[in-house]
Amino acid sequence: MFSPAIQKLIEEKSGSFLVPASRIAFVQDDNPLYHAFLILTKVKYSKIPVLDKKRRVVGLLSLAMITDKMLTTDTISIDPLNELKVKDVMQTDFDKINFVDTTLETQLHLLIDNAFLPVVDDNGVFQGLLTRREWIKAFNYVTHTFESNYQVRKIKEK
Repeated sequence: MFSPAIQKLIEEKSGSFLVPASRIAFVQDDNPLYHAFLILTKVKYSKIPVLDKKRRVVGLLSLAMITDKMLTTDTISIDPLNELKVKDVMQTDFDKINFVDTTLETQLHLLIDNAFLPVVDDNGVFQGLLTRREWIKAFNYVTHTFESNYQVRKIKEK
């Protein structure tokens, strides 16, 4: 459980945690793999969300997942990029959150193992990403402003 004082300061920054969907590169599950390869190469992200036609998050896709399909035991082939769809390669087991229903503490625990978390609304529609980077920025804010907001005194050591 967070200290109430720490939680209050983090909540001051929590509005900036969400990177809106309009600023996020994504692919659709029925896109050809070559399209996803081009997107991932251009945006230089390690992993991006995969959406269905109703804008629901159905997976995550990384460049490594794509290149794995291109490798054989003795060569690299681009043929799979034309033959496969994103849904054939994407990761389908992943964490996602509803920003309204997920506590700050749960967000932090999930971000330990995830660089980002897709954020969805009650209908599963993609709203954006909660990133570890934004959380670290909020923590930085707390460490630099805590003593200007609260009086700290050391408790006797036992």
